[in-house]
Amino acid sequence: MSMPLLAALERHIADLDARGLRRHRHTAASACAPHVDVDGHTMLAFNSNDYLGLAADERVVDALRQGASLYGAGSGGSHLIGGHSRAHALLEERLAEFLSPHLDSARTLYFSTGYMANLALLSALAGPVPGETVIFSESLNHASLIDGVRLSHAAVQIYAHRDTGALASMLASSAASTKLVVTDSVFSMDGTLAPLPALLSLCEQHGAWLVVDDAHGFGMLGAHGRGVLEHFALHSPHLVYMGTLGKAAGVGGAFVAAHETVIEWLVQRARPYIYTTAAAPALAHALLTSLDLIASEEGDARRAQVQRLVRQLALAPVPSTWTRLASSTAIQPLIIGGNGEAMRAAAALFEQGVWVTAIRAPTVPVGSARLRITLSAAHSAADVERLVGALATLI
Repeated sequence: MSMPLLAALERHIADLDARGLRRHRHTAASACAPHVDVDGHTMLAFNSNDYLGLAADERVVDALRQGASLYGAGSGGSHLIGGHSRAHALLEERLAEFLSPHLDSARTLYFSTGYMANLALLSALAGPVPGETVIFSESLNHASLIDGVRLSHAAVQIYAHRDTGALASMLASSAASTKLVVTDSVFSMDGTLAPLPALLSLCEQHGAWLVVDDAHGFGMLGAHGRGVLEHFALHSPHLVYMGTLGKAAGVGGAFVAAHETVIEWLVQRARPYIYTTAAAPALAHALLTSLDLIASEEGDARRAQVQRLVRQLALAPVPSTWTRLASSTAIQPLIIGGNGEAMRAAAALFEQGVWVTAIRAPTVPVGSARLRITLSAAHSAADVERLVGALATLI
């Protein structure tokens, strides 16, 4: 029997191979940690988003066990049909309290993933006035934001990376009744920060909402880990904030924090929230412990440890043809350029027992393939010294 679709897929996969773009998975057989069992080998990993080292912290793991004992293994339904547990409610209350210095009348809504949160947020906010909403989207936004914009069916204008002048012109020339400026806070492949104070000022000037995806900032930025809002001392009714809980918080899920009216609208109209089974309550219960640790003096010490490691890695010699991006965050990219070169560098490190992921298009622009090194508070100075030695062999 002829199967044209299967043949077409096989051709496309072969094309990905030819261009060095085919993705492959490794299988980890141990907890997320700096030292992990991967495909039968013990590796030193620099590719997780477990920035504070909480994913395998025994206090968080114990809280997860306790949550499963209290609430069972699953929620049993969507949030609006029996699946909203006391653990979910407590987590939302704690998150709202944690972020209240930066958001008026703050309320939060918990989602199973950050991807779902962004799809829900953007599609719902564009809905009240169909045809009258314009979304102004940063050119390097995460795929979940891009897909949320597409799902909204709103008119879209893309402004160049960190180009506040271009955004100002777009906002000034727009007559839309609803304007949404959408941006990552920490750009996940670069480790650099959006110019949020300037963006917020423009939004306040033009009556726009500023939607901030702080996936890689929540728990890491700010004196108490409240993320990019605390880092820049931002406070405004124009803010709508999304944070993830599977990175610095070490567990899983995400949340949207905003004025209580915005959150109530999401409950009423956000399809990715309404029509999906709620995440296991045990995860929300474990996240209460994660939040305690993020806000504690120990959380401060863990964030300080990451910064020490950032400074240590900055001294590592790299090939002269590579570009080291100026990042002060846990994300430390080394741009190599070609897909093949990046893949060969990652493979050479893997052979030495050091696991760093090579990132290629379309995740990053063509010609900017890179090693994306991520640091964790669970890494030691000796771990980073080993990485530096492995990189030195590539010069």
